[in-house]
Amino acid sequence: MTRYLITGAGGMLGQDLQQALLGRAVTALTRAELDISDGSAVGAAVEGHDVVINAAAYTKVDDAETDEATARRVNAQGAEMLARAAVQSGARLVHVSTDYVFDGTATTPYAEDTPTHPVSAYGRTKAEGEAFVRSVAPHSSYIVRGAWLYGAGGPNFAKTMLRLAASHDTVSVVTDQVGQPTWTGDLARQIVALLDADAPAGVYHGTNSGQASWFEFTKAIFAEAGLDPERVLPTDSSAFVRPAPRPAYSVLGHDGWAAAGIAPMRDWRDALHAAAAAGVLTA
Repeated sequence: MTRYLITGAGGMLGQDLQQALLGRAVTALTRAELDISDGSAVGAAVEGHDVVINAAAYTKVDDAETDEATARRVNAQGAEMLARAAVQSGARLVHVSTDYVFDGTATTPYAEDTPTHPVSAYGRTKAEGEAFVRSVAPHSSYIVRGAWLYGAGGPNFAKTMLRLAASHDTVSVVTDQVGQPTWTGDLARQIVALLDADAPAGVYHGTNSGQASWFEFTKAIFAEAGLDPERVLPTDSSAFVRPAPRPAYSVLGHDGWAAAGIAPMRDWRDALHAAAAAGVLTA
């Protein structure tokens, strides 16, 4: 019997991972229950498990610009501790990463083997975490990069837009940032499929297919929620100056799935429709 450990189990992806693994032997530890940067605690938690899925992360992108040390402790040091413990226990490791490891200047989808080039503190710490995983557990680890995540179990862009819709006649959303809206329910199931297939170790891009701007994504959210999409107005990034730079282009390629014999994740529009039907799109 395969025994699974989920770190960051209280987060949006962590909750959906528990659902995707329902009926299996799962230990789910929240951030409060396991500090992944504590080597001794991590070693004790990993022992006895066959698979470790690291969904724990410091994700406060703007705060990381002035507190990179804290972000690094979780995103880089934590990844290293988990990789070392997994190797010692003979467990496979799935490490969840992000599109922020890229600079966003590409014009075609980023391949899995594109060199990382982060432009924010958050991105730097996540890239460091990836490097630790590749170095410590090159033959027994999967790095799965997500992007533009939304789901039922935590704060996210979709919920923010619906909350604004309840209090504003219109919302202005940028058209000059393009990526892949990704339902954490789909990502969780894709991670389980990756493990069940005993796929080769390496990097996989865990995003729904297709692409959209935040503006297009928001119009689709409104439509699925039964709201008038014309209430969504276009603007550009100059209207929203934030401490951390955002990648302008966050479209990730999916060749890794085909090479492993696994179907890539469905189009983001189909995923959004299914998420709405599942009651995910609530403020």
